[in-house]
Amino acid sequence: MKRLFSNMGWLLGGRGFNAVLSLVYLALATRALGTVGFGHFALIVALGQAITGLANFQTWQFIVRWGASGDGGSVDPEKAREATGFAIALDLVSVVLGIALAGVVIASAPYWLEVPANLLWLAFGYCVVSLAAIRTTPTGILRLHFQYARAAGAEAVQPIIRAAGSVLAFLLMPTVTGFIIAYAVAEIAVAVALWVVAARVQPVSWSAVSLKAIPARYKDAWRFVVATNLSGSLSIAGKQVMILLVGTFGGAALAGGFRVASQLGQALVSLAQTVSKAILPELVHSRDRSLELARRMANIAAIGGVIAVVTALLFGRLGLELIAGEEFGVFYWAMVILAIAGAVELVGASLESLLVSAGKAHVAFIVRAVPTVLALVLLDAAIDWNGAKGAAFALLGSSSLAVIGFYVAILNLGQIRLIVEDEGETGPQPVPPPQS
Repeated sequence: MKRLFSNMGWLLGGRGFNAVLSLVYLALATRALGTVGFGHFALIVALGQAITGLANFQTWQFIVRWGASGDGGSVDPEKAREATGFAIALDLVSVVLGIALAGVVIASAPYWLEVPANLLWLAFGYCVVSLAAIRTTPTGILRLHFQYARAAGAEAVQPIIRAAGSVLAFLLMPTVTGFIIAYAVAEIAVAVALWVVAARVQPVSWSAVSLKAIPARYKDAWRFVVATNLSGSLSIAGKQVMILLVGTFGGAALAGGFRVASQLGQALVSLAQTVSKAILPELVHSRDRSLELARRMANIAAIGGVIAVVTALLFGRLGLELIAGEEFGVFYWAMVILAIAGAVELVGASLESLLVSAGKAHVAFIVRAVPTVLALVLLDAAIDWNGAKGAAFALLGSSSLAVIGFYVAILNLGQIRLIVEDEGETGPQPVPPPQS
């Protein structure tokens, strides 16, 4: 627990630094571009992040899972080398697939997305930059070796470059193009910083880059790869796809407002991802205590979620108008609803990590996929019903159903373990009837 909280401290410190500077570039972009212009900017950013999220494999999880020795914190150099080589090979596959996907999406964008034609090439360029800047592999190397302080230092490059670039864009090029360039430069800079730091911790062996070595050693490797990729696509790209569909069904102005409300209200989703990233290596290294760790983190998360929602209720409208301007104040209740959804995700983060660490990534994917797809299907009706608030309710419903599903899956996993232990000691035991 001491090491876990230390690692979380570094991750949260980095997130906090990022959050403070994100207010700077959010304020500059919204005031320079206005509601519609910021909507175009938000849709381009969402396109890049959605395509990257869909194409990107969660390679940091592979490195942690197959690079650890499993005895409480040590690293097997040969296993780490193989796992890193496998991760790099998958990253290269991601870039190729992502560029192809970006081409198809951008070519069809005029038929379903409210982005001016003169900005579509800019959108494609941002997608390519985002794919080239994939950085889950160096992040995985640093987490495998518990180098969270170094990772936080490298990741701080992104908000610094974004904030500085946004200031320059505000002063010299207050257009969508100016702010997108600032974001693209920040993506490349943070990727370079992470690779430099990771290579110092664990030198990269290009001879180990292979798609065959890990699957030959672990029979369930490809199932784990596919399951974590799909789960990651849902959690990372799901939010961006939601913004894109809000723009499709409600227009650029609504997408821009929803993006602002989401960035402020769903800061807890980033916190949930932070908790997940910190706890997964601990669960992998200490499998015998994984349930206890997950339970403690869920209890702490529940308290943090309540505090965050109360803060959003009391100060959310003031924050929206101070940061983005009075015209964005109408999205206050959407922000509050998204804050509640973030609190739910915060509680569920450790539960989802527990499933993944137990080798049940495919179960985590199914539990996440069903409510996510349901929310996207119902989004058009939700927007017709209540605009941005309706879209926020769809996201809240999706998060709530997913967390309930994680909890039920963990209960079933615990029952299966008890049954297996009983059979090992005294022979097969009758399965007790499910409790109400």
